[in-house]
Amino acid sequence: MARLVIVSNRVPAPKVRGAASAGGLAVALQSLVAPGTLWFGWSGRVTDRTSAEPRLVEGGGVTYATIDLGAEDYHRFYVGFANSALWPLLHFRLGLMRYRREDFEGYLAVNAAFAAALRPLLGEDDMVWAHDYHLIPLATALRALGFRGRIGFFLHIPFVPPSVLEALPPARGVLESLCDYDVVGFQTRTHLQDFLDCARRFSGFAVEGEEVLTEGRRVRAIADPIGIDAAGFARIAARSAGTAYIKRVRESLVGRALAISAERLDYSKGLPNRFEGFARLLARFPQHQRRVSMLQIAARSREDVAEYQALRRELDRLAGDINGRFSGFDWVPLRYMTQTVARTKLAGLFRIARIGLVTPLRDGMNLVAKEYVAAQDPADPGVLILSRFAGAAEELTEALLVNPYDPDEIAEAMHAALEMPLEERQERHAALRRAVFEVTAARYSSVFVEALSA
Repeated sequence: MARLVIVSNRVPAPKVRGAASAGGLAVALQSLVAPGTLWFGWSGRVTDRTSAEPRLVEGGGVTYATIDLGAEDYHRFYVGFANSALWPLLHFRLGLMRYRREDFEGYLAVNAAFAAALRPLLGEDDMVWAHDYHLIPLATALRALGFRGRIGFFLHIPFVPPSVLEALPPARGVLESLCDYDVVGFQTRTHLQDFLDCARRFSGFAVEGEEVLTEGRRVRAIADPIGIDAAGFARIAARSAGTAYIKRVRESLVGRALAISAERLDYSKGLPNRFEGFARLLARFPQHQRRVSMLQIAARSREDVAEYQALRRELDRLAGDINGRFSGFDWVPLRYMTQTVARTKLAGLFRIARIGLVTPLRDGMNLVAKEYVAAQDPADPGVLILSRFAGAAEELTEALLVNPYDPDEIAEAMHAALEMPLEERQERHAALRRAVFEVTAARYSSVFVEALSA
């Protein structure tokens, strides 16, 4: 049986695999990472030079192999092309895209370094599964080193139509790199179709159905929405709801409803629009003043990217403005924190929240929406307000879907959620729960591996 080799930008440390600090990818692949698996990627360390040989650590029968990045490689690959060009482009934010040719060259160089360090660890029958936008050229680099095994790629963020991709100077090269994989996976059928449209336009390869025909192989494109361990998260939420931490949160609310949002501090998440939507709720529907509190958890990320620094300053200003306008001596309407919250505590917070606010401007999937649904008490569930531009909106159609660019629409959805009768909340939640429990993390992993094995 072929060994599975997972490659990602960051590798979870064995002792925290599956924990919040390991990231959503580690949680999603938890059911797949079995003894014998190799997981390769960046260590997270920036040193004088990029490692030539990986550092190997064993844990639970799994081998974790990592390399360090040199400072110049880190800035060109990670800060530069990956997060200043690809990330904004693939989230439809062309005004934030910063392309420099030397960054793209650094991006290719780091992928070549990944391949060179990984190649000696690979057997000819191994299957390689690469993850996300950092590693688009990895298959090309591995093929150049003589690896002929199966290589798959999954994009966790959105893909874009040709009219957007053409803004990226090396668009053709990026498409041709994707076509060096055997299987390319996307979160939604919309993203899949955009990829096929781009392949027709930029690569010059033929497209038949959902396959791209290159000179050397057939590249299969699949839509494989990622899920969560819904049953496991529901159990965590139920247990956490009775902890001292959640009891203190309940007491601090003094009977008020809780609206919660939780994600990385990122401009794709629509946080300024969401803050303004909450302000519009309090201004347009004053009956909710002193009856609802909003908790925004936005863990800091990519603090060496200028756009993220500017976003944090804007959110600090908006939070101060909202609390200055509406708070009283015994009520602060918006609670805003940038610390990371443990996954167990987050599950308990989701369970007691009357509203789950998930309103990204654009998102590949968004697992927070699914976690919020799984955490709810079916007897008295909260209401999910979800951006129609999140990949999860294709599955979670019983949520209150909103255009995240319209703060008034967010305010109106929050008003509807706070006024919604119990029976309607139960009906909506039952439908959402079925969807979340059907499309799980285990299903996501098995669908992709089956496609790659074919």
